[in-house]
Amino acid sequence: MKPHLLNVVPEPNHSFCVRQDSVPYINNHWHYHPEVELIYFHNGAGTQFVGDNISRFGAGDIVLIGSNLPHYWKYDDQYFKKRKEKIVYSTVIHFSEKVWGEQFLSLPETKIIGLVLEKAKRGINVSKNNGKIIIELIEKIRLSEGLERMIALMECIAYFGNISKMKFLSSLGFQKEYSVAESERMTTIYDFTLSNFKNKIYLDQIAKKAGMVTNSFCRYFKSRTGKTYSRFLTEIRVGQACKHILENKLCIKQICFECGFNNFTSFYKSFKAITGITPNAYQMEFAKGKNN
Repeated sequence: MKPHLLNVVPEPNHSFCVRQDSVPYINNHWHYHPEVELIYFHNGAGTQFVGDNISRFGAGDIVLIGSNLPHYWKYDDQYFKKRKEKIVYSTVIHFSEKVWGEQFLSLPETKIIGLVLEKAKRGINVSKNNGKIIIELIEKIRLSEGLERMIALMECIAYFGNISKMKFLSSLGFQKEYSVAESERMTTIYDFTLSNFKNKIYLDQIAKKAGMVTNSFCRYFKSRTGKTYSRFLTEIRVGQACKHILENKLCIKQICFECGFNNFTSFYKSFKAITGITPNAYQMEFAKGKNN
């Protein structure tokens, strides 16, 4: 599958782009661009795909996406309904890796920026609690003009180098090269899986959606993502289970079946394999964090 090349057009009189998104369907397809992307989610939640990573995102998350790393954000269905209290809102910044020039980034004082941009090629996620200064700098970038705007961007990217609790998203082995004939395929796979994960999805069913026979689809998906489709589907289901646990509206038993698992044994085993802890422990950790 070839992700869409997104054409990012800078604003007049600016060398990089800053915008605020308030609709759930902007860029919700598999795409990439040569510009580095920095996004802060003020409101809204869903599933994010960054390289070969699948995880939940939500209000307060900050994500830095390196040049040409494929990605997209799929907001939950509730945000597509006309409800005033369920709106999405994010600040997005796009800038070229070369906006400062190669010589500038090789200076001893600015090497940290180059190191952060190199790390961003895997995608970096920072939570609100660990990125308060970044959030302040993002707002400063948005409101500033001229040299102050550029300096604020430098400060913001450099500050990533001071954060110890950052999460890398895509794996080191993720392949970015795609054939033109594969256009649209991965978006179709992702969208179908997100819409049907509660039900049994057969390999021949998803292979047909991708326009392939089953054996070819399995080889193709593994070669492009580094994981089997079964693992991918499990990650989607566990991600949705985490969402329900955090919302605290359903009991663990209900969550198990709501997310497409057929029995508790399979649910607990899969949940621990993906998150490292059991659903009950995950729930207790969340409750502990709320009370601290």
